[in-house]
Amino acid sequence: MKNFRLSWILLAVIAAAACTPKATIKGTLEGAPEDKVVVKLLDLNNYVVLDTLKTDAAGNYSCKVKLEKNQPEFIYLYHGDTKIASLLLQAGDAVTVKSDLKGNYTLEGSEESLKLQQVEKDYNDFLSSVSSMTETADVVKAYVNYYRQCLRYITQNPHSLTIVPVLFQTMEGDAPIFSQTTDAIRFRSAADTLLSVYPDSKYAKALSREADNRLKLMDLSGRLDSASEIGFPDIELPDVTGKKVRLSSVDSKVVFLYFWTSQVSGQTLFNIDLMKPLYEDFHDKGLEIYAVCVDADKALWASVVRNQELKWINVNDGLGVTSPVLPLYNVTSVPVLYVIEDGNVSTVEANTEAELRNYLKKALK
Repeated sequence: MKNFRLSWILLAVIAAAACTPKATIKGTLEGAPEDKVVVKLLDLNNYVVLDTLKTDAAGNYSCKVKLEKNQPEFIYLYHGDTKIASLLLQAGDAVTVKSDLKGNYTLEGSEESLKLQQVEKDYNDFLSSVSSMTETADVVKAYVNYYRQCLRYITQNPHSLTIVPVLFQTMEGDAPIFSQTTDAIRFRSAADTLLSVYPDSKYAKALSREADNRLKLMDLSGRLDSASEIGFPDIELPDVTGKKVRLSSVDSKVVFLYFWTSQVSGQTLFNIDLMKPLYEDFHDKGLEIYAVCVDADKALWASVVRNQELKWINVNDGLGVTSPVLPLYNVTSVPVLYVIEDGNVSTVEANTEAELRNYLKKALK
């Protein structure tokens, strides 16, 4: 009876192993009998060695790669320092690869791997052509043509993970092919589409993070551009009700732009002891306060605002120290107070309540 139970356990283990999602690779490396082929997995910015295979007398080798369901992986085959194949495999794929020692190869059995092969060929052809050019105008023309070619490929293959390496391609000196500010929108769209198909893919998630970073930079660029028009970098953040309030929409002769935190008792007392008296005395004469809280805890911030009855404009995006508005005003610590007078950041030097009162009396006559 014990042997019977053991047999069932053994069968269960064998069945589970048989059901493990895998892709099969069968290859031939010409001119490399009794040699080694290394199988590597792309783990975002690093390669992980999965296996080292030994070729037979004819240069043949084979292996099986474990893959998670619905999570294609970028797999690369190397002979020494030479890449002999680039593959994008998913569970169930069975590919056949024929390579030579120079890195040339053909394959069959994986449509996505064929796409990846073409993507790499087009990229290498572009880099090779540019490296031989001596005229800047020729380089620019080649770049524009290749950029458009990449856009066509991304548009035509929105559900293929091969668009990820396309979007991350660089020129000599690590200058991104997709270097325009508005490319952030393309990254966001591409990432959202891929995540809808491969929600657990680390490659799609990495693209999504890059999209977020680029969108922040695009927003920052737009704010800096607007600064030249209105005299200061503009800000638009949600208040305690969730309504977004733009700094440039504040129609007051003098605006105190105040960066603070509700987590430090000294700064909450600052509201009561200094800001509220100034606001009560000068608001009707043309003073407004636009207070930016740098806390990630929006509930605590909102509670302090309500309990202290702070009637000026209070905003917070909940991003804490990672908020993109902080570098706009070079905020590295709080509290910080800027004075905006008649649409321009003032160079007023006032560090005490008395000094601020003197300034406001003159500015708001």
